Amino acid sequence: MCDAQTADFIGMEEQQVRLVTQIEQFSHTRSRIYLEDGETFVLYRSELRRYHVNEREEIPEEEYQSIMTEVLPKRAKLRALHLLKERDYTQRQLTDKLRQQGYPEPIIEEALSYVGDYHYIDDERYARDFIMSQLEKKSRRRMEEDLFRKGIDKEIVSEIFREIDPEALQQAGQDQIRRLLEKKKYDPEKAEYAERQKMMAFLCRKGYSQEMIGAVLRNI
Repeated sequence: MCDAQTADFIGMEEQQVRLVTQIEQFSHTRSRIYLEDGETFVLYRSELRRYHVNEREEIPEEEYQSIMTEVLPKRAKLRALHLLKERDYTQRQLTDKLRQQGYPEPIIEEALSYVGDYHYIDDERYARDFIMSQLEKKSRRRMEEDLFRKGIDKEIVSEIFREIDPEALQQAGQDQIRRLLEKKKYDPEKAEYAERQKMMAFLCRKGYSQEMIGAVLRNI
């Protein structure tokens, strides 16, 4: 059996340390820390001094845990809240923003969970608000493409569209086509074949089906 002093020594020997391989300036006041195991994170200058983080030196496990459980989670949560005060974000958009700020993935997940618990971030609400605001401006296909690019799940988008009256959705699309034709000063009676094909291609790129385009053109 070893005495207390020996036990303390063994504990210190077994305590994990992390080697800093590089410190790179991230912004005017912050630096990105690179660890030997490939992990990276960002600290302010004052934190480099406080936690004695220096290039080619080791960060003791106690200091590392303090950074990962106290410093970075609090900062990531505050940053997420600040971003959401300015405008709504989808989960993917907010994830990308925090990645750009240099937060490790576990810290990002914790921040997303925090704002999600308080419903500060809600992909379904975001998608519904987006669709309602764009319903008179964009085709369904264009709205779906926009939401998919923002990281909204396809099933969420489909479910919201199922809540909308199909006739109202059809009417909104046809009204948009009519406005686009008026804006382009398109006259179907005078248009030659090449012009008709060009207009059809233009409207298809906007996300309208050939069936819907044809229905509008037949009733002009």
